[in-house]
Amino acid sequence: MSSRLDNQVALITGASRGIGRAIAQAYLKEGARVALVATDAAKLQALQQSWGSPADRVMTLGVDVRDRQACVQAVERVQAQWGGIDILVNNAGVYRAKSFLDYTDQDFQDLLDVNLFGVLHFMQACLPGMQARRRGSIVNIASTAGKWGSRNQSAYNTSKHAVVGLTRCVALEASAHQVRVNAICPGFVQTDMVETLKREASRSGGISADAFQASMLARVPLGRIVEPEEVAEMAVYLGSQESRSITGQSMMIDGGMVML
Repeated sequence: MSSRLDNQVALITGASRGIGRAIAQAYLKEGARVALVATDAAKLQALQQSWGSPADRVMTLGVDVRDRQACVQAVERVQAQWGGIDILVNNAGVYRAKSFLDYTDQDFQDLLDVNLFGVLHFMQACLPGMQARRRGSIVNIASTAGKWGSRNQSAYNTSKHAVVGLTRCVALEASAHQVRVNAICPGFVQTDMVETLKREASRSGGISADAFQASMLARVPLGRIVEPEEVAEMAVYLGSQESRSITGQSMMIDGGMVML
């Protein structure tokens, strides 16, 4: 086991699958204690058991990130048990693809409730403790969709642009307390969400899923889909002291799809 995050306490949302699960595994490997947050508590417990992780290293919390009070209570529970939170990883997210005229106001609200307000709830719950201790790192999982425009996902892009903007603003305010706030903007990552993207985008665009995947990869100079473990490696870096002078950044990991 490495020790880049030794003695650190990390809270990770959306931890039951995909990118969140990969980040949790990477953080454990690097010596952190991890509080896993997802809506499905049973799935988190099964994950902990499959890893064989001791109870003093892993805590599981069934939380709907749309519920502000539940988010606050989850943070309070982790702080009471482990003394504080050093790293917050906001990974929970949802996706829905439609043409702009087919989106309803509820579609926009649903994506904002999870992708933006879920991030906001946990940031506001964790920041006071981090600022009081004058240390901490917040890692928001945004998307390349937060950096540019794309067809048939205006609601999703809006939510991720909001996360990128929130990251920059809070980084400025938190820097006076030596707390860092950054975002990771993945492109196409091999997760359940990218499979949903393929199905929904192909349907809304009137093409087959295979044709959509081919068009997807044609936009990626490196010609392949990112693996969750690659995003996790960046999250380890941003959570560790190796990135102690980095804040307010939105770092892309997308095979060169968006070069800004």
